[in-house]
Amino acid sequence: MSRLRQPPLVTGISPNEGIPWTKVTIRGENLGTGPTDLIGLTICGHNCLLTAEWMSASKIVCRVGQAKNDKGDIIVTTKSGGRGTSTVSFKLLKPEKIGILDQSAVWVDEMNYYDMRTDRNKGIPPLSLRPANPLGIEIEKSKFPQKDLETLFHGMSADFTSENFSAAWYLIENHSTTSFEQLKMAVTNLKRQANKKSEGSLAYVKGGLSTFFEAQDALSAIHQKLEADGTEKVEGSMTQKLENVLNRASNTADMLFQEVLGRKDKADSTRNALNVLQRFKFLFNLPLNIERNIQKGDYDVVINDYEKAKSLFGKTEVQVFKKYYAEVETRIEALRELLLDKLLETPSTLHDQKRYIRYLSDLHAPGDPAWQCIGAQHEWILQLMHTCKEGFVKDLKGNPGLHSPMLDPDTDVRPSVLGHLGQTSSLKRGSSFQSGRDDAWRYKTPHRVAFVEKLTKLVISQLPNFWKLWISYVNGSLFSETAEKSGQIERSKNVRQRQNDFKKMIQEVTHSLVKLIRGALLPLSIWDSSEMLQYGGWEVKSELSGQWFTHTIQTIRLTYESLTALEIPNDMLQTIQDLILDLRVRCVMVTLQHTAEEIKRLAEKEDWIVDNEGLTSLPCQFEQCIVHSLQSLRGVLECKPGEASVFQQPKTQEEVCQLSINIMQVFIYCLEQLSTKPDADTDTAHLSIDVSSPDLFGSIHEDFSLTSEQRILIVLSNCCYLERHTFLNIAEHFEKHNFQGIEKITQVSMASLKELDQRLFENYIELKADPIVGSLEPGIYAGYFDWKDCLPPTGVRNYLKEALVNIIAVHAEVFTISKELVPRVLSKVVEAVSEELSRLMQCVSTFSRNGALQARLEICALRDTVALYLTPESKSSFKQALEALPQLSSGADKKLLEELLNKFKSSMHLQLTCFQAASSTMMKT
Repeated sequence: MSRLRQPPLVTGISPNEGIPWTKVTIRGENLGTGPTDLIGLTICGHNCLLTAEWMSASKIVCRVGQAKNDKGDIIVTTKSGGRGTSTVSFKLLKPEKIGILDQSAVWVDEMNYYDMRTDRNKGIPPLSLRPANPLGIEIEKSKFPQKDLETLFHGMSADFTSENFSAAWYLIENHSTTSFEQLKMAVTNLKRQANKKSEGSLAYVKGGLSTFFEAQDALSAIHQKLEADGTEKVEGSMTQKLENVLNRASNTADMLFQEVLGRKDKADSTRNALNVLQRFKFLFNLPLNIERNIQKGDYDVVINDYEKAKSLFGKTEVQVFKKYYAEVETRIEALRELLLDKLLETPSTLHDQKRYIRYLSDLHAPGDPAWQCIGAQHEWILQLMHTCKEGFVKDLKGNPGLHSPMLDPDTDVRPSVLGHLGQTSSLKRGSSFQSGRDDAWRYKTPHRVAFVEKLTKLVISQLPNFWKLWISYVNGSLFSETAEKSGQIERSKNVRQRQNDFKKMIQEVTHSLVKLIRGALLPLSIWDSSEMLQYGGWEVKSELSGQWFTHTIQTIRLTYESLTALEIPNDMLQTIQDLILDLRVRCVMVTLQHTAEEIKRLAEKEDWIVDNEGLTSLPCQFEQCIVHSLQSLRGVLECKPGEASVFQQPKTQEEVCQLSINIMQVFIYCLEQLSTKPDADTDTAHLSIDVSSPDLFGSIHEDFSLTSEQRILIVLSNCCYLERHTFLNIAEHFEKHNFQGIEKITQVSMASLKELDQRLFENYIELKADPIVGSLEPGIYAGYFDWKDCLPPTGVRNYLKEALVNIIAVHAEVFTISKELVPRVLSKVVEAVSEELSRLMQCVSTFSRNGALQARLEICALRDTVALYLTPESKSSFKQALEALPQLSSGADKKLLEELLNKFKSSMHLQLTCFQAASSTMMKT
């Protein structure tokens, strides 16, 4: 706490003696901080505050009043220091008695002077010379409100010199806490004063009793003489003589006293003029004081002086007072205009606005300055918002490539999904694939995002003060106590209209905020061309990314929370909620669209590196890309208090569902493009195969290059994984983020994937089975072989061995890529071979015994070798082929057939090993 001020201390007074109304200069310490701080000044017990003029903290000038004590202290009382003390005293001199014919340089006390010529009292003393305590007891001022007393004693006054004096009012105001005993003493004092006046008059009569008797005798003699002479006015009569004597006496008296009385009248006029100037110097000096205080900014002093002058001279009929009071009103009117201009100035703090409004309210300014301030503040906020937008649009047109300062990438911007995936894949596989974390990490704030940030910051900084100004206006705290009471009735009449008008102001500010943001981020949501011209004008070709939409949504959400904290009704902020919902929907759409673009570029990231399961990194990259996109939307999809779900509209659900399906189909299209990519376009310089698996068939050379058939196999392997794992995982992620239509997304995506899988599979089977099938017929009839005329069989012929070797090659190729595909591929190849073999056997018209044995040997050898990959179709084909042959009639033929089969299996044991390995469950074709 700050240290309290020391009490006032009077150390000197000049002069230190004098008669009443002597002008003195008081010096000392801590005599107050200003005129308003001085609340008490007594000299010899008399209150001199009315004539006091505060000069500084060490100097006060005043006039000494009529006091009872001849000598006493000078006591100064201030608000800041309280009641003070004095080290000096003042001696009050009694004025010298002056004769009626003597000239004097001082004023004469005329309290008891009686004018014989006019028969009336001439000496009416000033207020300072009237008795301050007629009851003669201690005065104790009450705290009873003055206005309540005026209401209670309407038309009366507590001034005992007033014609409408009310004793009850005087007692309540000055002796409300006085005890009954003291009031009885006051009655005794009043009686004593009345007795003194009566005794004084009686003593005067007793002292001049002889003179009265002489006068009575003289008057009786005159009366008798007049009766004797008669009452007529006759020349030489006593009546005539008496009249002449009286006239001469009157003329002589006029001659003697004419100069003296003239001087006295002049002195009275001068004295009265000086008295008026002294008593009312406050009014005469007020215009100049108002001007000085206005220049110094002491508006409180001006208002206090004006209130004082208004109460004293507001209804005066004296012309000179009217003239000066009119000058005061002129200066006050200029002050009202000055304060109103300052009030309507922008920018301005809430504290200054409240201060100026209170000043204008205390000055009884016409109209409603507080409401004018609210209107001006509203217009200024709107102007600031549009100026902000125009400035950004102008900068954007002047510098199309201009961006705001870079944001911190670790906090505001995440790297691209593909760059992160590429880095993860490279680290995982140990390849030389370069990381995507380069300059893409350092994004620059787009111009429109910077505009939204500045616009919302502007609204958050201005709207709270605007709202608080309105609240202060409604509860009356903007006004002083007097102004609040006087204007309360008038404001109550307009309060409903004011509330409606202010609601429109708030709505206009929020609508402008929303439309300016829509013009920058969602221009298509503004249909009116005039509004587009007012709120739009952003010449941008590309749309914001989902990341920046998310950042903007967060900014607007914080703005909404800040405005809600002010207790602004939700209906006034509903447009902001609608904007947030539209931005969230647009963010989801844009993010999904950008995700589709990123997935489309995944084909460029395919490194064709196959793991043990026959998969490349592509399915993993695809899933991670979608997962990261959905994670980036987590805050957008999450509903804050008061927000609706992004998917509440059926149209939005349908669009999001279609975009999600499009993402899946884009990836399926990428797979198709990769599978059909020409050999020359395939970069296989870095191709490597995971040789850690012991099941690999043969060895792979370092400079091995991919064929189109191998790419098809890799894509088929990826398709299998997508169908069994990836698509299901993605559906779970969609469901986790509350996406709608997940079943439709999965069904459509699965159907497209299966269609691609079947198409690629048939293409691969065609590429591999057709050459094998095509080589059977030429191989069977090589060397003019004839089933009717052939030698006894000695073993399986070369064409079948060649076909088996080709099947083994297919097995090796598929096994190298994916073991899971082996049963599916070989089953189809075997079906094609068995079908062709059955057709060829059925085309033979006649078999010799040796020919039938040879054919049965080859058919059985092929069937037994690929027994693991037989399907019902291939079994039926082999059965038909065998049925087309003649049956073996002798046991020797059967034995020979068995021996030749065993010999074939023994001789090609190494080659046929691949057909004996454990295989996975055969897939349906």
